Amino acid sequence: MPQVVPPTERRNPRTADIDTLESREVLRLLQEEDARAVEAVGAAIDPLAQAVDEAHLRLSRGGTVHYFGAGASGRLAVLDATEITPTFGVARELFTAHFAGGPAAVGDSSVDREDSEELGAADAEVLDETSVAIGITASGSTPYVAGALRVARSAGALTVLVTCVPDAPLRELAEITVVAATGPEALTGSTRLKAGTATKVILNAFSTALMIKSGRTYGNLMVGLVATNGKLAERAVRLLVEATGEDEASCRAVLTDAGGNIPEALVRLLTGCSPDQARSALERHPGVRAAVAALAGAR
Repeated sequence: MPQVVPPTERRNPRTADIDTLESREVLRLLQEEDARAVEAVGAAIDPLAQAVDEAHLRLSRGGTVHYFGAGASGRLAVLDATEITPTFGVARELFTAHFAGGPAAVGDSSVDREDSEELGAADAEVLDETSVAIGITASGSTPYVAGALRVARSAGALTVLVTCVPDAPLRELAEITVVAATGPEALTGSTRLKAGTATKVILNAFSTALMIKSGRTYGNLMVGLVATNGKLAERAVRLLVEATGEDEASCRAVLTDAGGNIPEALVRLLTGCSPDQARSALERHPGVRAAVAALAGAR
């Protein structure tokens, strides 16, 4: 029986002669193919929203998110997971990216172990019923991801598959499957291109929507950002000015008094409450908006 070639591995007729073109035309074709990838994500909004909602329920019970991937897909997962803490101010343990072969393989593809189902299973042993396991594989068939999802499911974790193949073999291991049908790549089989673009859009959207739902923003402002340098420190002050309409000097003074804690400073500026009241409200309620509403209702 002939082997079935997934769409991501087939030849793209639109770029068959790409090596004969001038640079401008090459770039135009690559951009057009990337645009198709972004459009493909649109068809995945419903299952992606379900994944966000189900993941939020797990996180509200103290759960954590775990990405499992290899190759280009896994590297994008590592990127997304490492950006969550500086963007939203959450603990590093909230999002973990497990890569086939470990940290060394992220930068050295020669030690990538994507064919090891056993390694995926071993990496997923840390999961329990509060966990969210997201397997990321463009082809939908990576053995490492298969091993991880199989163990995750048996542990009672929420299992999600992110793939670019509609009839992905690993669908049966996931409660939710998010598919961006990107089709053949501009360079045959180079899934760091369209599949990579779609995967990054999906992961960005998933983690951002999940953090928004968890109260980690105020409107479209990143109130959880960690000001680790001068640029971010100034961004924090501008954020407070934007959110409250107060002058820069007042915002800077309250932020300094709050020890750089943006949510506390914002609650104080919006309500005029004391530092203790702001901290107490934030401890009891998820997010600045909820804390402000609780303080207003208490008056």
